[in-house]
Amino acid sequence: MSNVKNTFSIKDLENLTGIKAHTIRIWEKRYNVLEPLRTDTNIRYYDLKGLQKILNITLLHDYGYKISKISKLSPEKIPVLVSEIISNKSAKNHAISSFKMAMMNFDQKLFLDTYNNLLSEKSFREVFFEVFIPLMEEIGFLWQAETISPAHEHFISYLIKLKIWVNTEKIQNNVPTKEDKIFVLYLPSDEVHELGLMYLNYEIILSGYKTIYLGESVPVDSLKDLKKYFNNIVYVCYTTVEPNKEFLSSYLDEVKEQILEKDSKIWFIGRNAQNIDEKLRNETVRVFQNIHEFVEEL
Repeated sequence: MSNVKNTFSIKDLENLTGIKAHTIRIWEKRYNVLEPLRTDTNIRYYDLKGLQKILNITLLHDYGYKISKISKLSPEKIPVLVSEIISNKSAKNHAISSFKMAMMNFDQKLFLDTYNNLLSEKSFREVFFEVFIPLMEEIGFLWQAETISPAHEHFISYLIKLKIWVNTEKIQNNVPTKEDKIFVLYLPSDEVHELGLMYLNYEIILSGYKTIYLGESVPVDSLKDLKKYFNNIVYVCYTTVEPNKEFLSSYLDEVKEQILEKDSKIWFIGRNAQNIDEKLRNETVRVFQNIHEFVEEL
């Protein structure tokens, strides 16, 4: 755990809060709302306590509190005030901040408490679309900016996956009510970003269809046997980074040659799917922009 990041630069704070580093410096100098720690070479840095405080200050500031007023509050009063202003309107932002802190502290209890509070007011679908999707988008950015470590990302992703599986398990015994097609969900070879595919599986089952969930890193050749057992297959391929965009066309050629027949289709989704040439898209090969668009199609 010694390699896990638990101190942060001012640029990290900017990435985590959306408040510009220049503004944070002004708040420090003019209003003394944060007290940065200093290295031996006098470079400022912040610990988890400082991160929690700036997240709370950001929420108060977003909901109309002037920084001059916030600066006069005691350290104990700020989190109390944050709790008091939480409403349906601000619950999303507060929950995302809480999940970030749960991630940074590897705090499973905070994650569960935040999730359960959300679930008391919202459906699982609402929690996923309104909170988990923007949270994971932010986490992707934070990882790219090296504000968080892979350990942080794996920790929070695992907890979200658990919630998807729990909710999927609740509906898996439902007898399918739609039989015009069957969905086969998979990630292509070397692709391991499974969270989005797991949620699609939940939505497809919820909509009344039967699914065959194959999970991560599935070679095209392994999909051929399914044609022996099922007709009217819709293959759902979630691609985030693999196959490399330079090889997407050849991957699609392989799919058409080995698994697509007159009664089957393939639906692509994920960041990498947007690189599929428009000319290659048709009724048999579809590309969805996002999960919401996919769910609307069901």
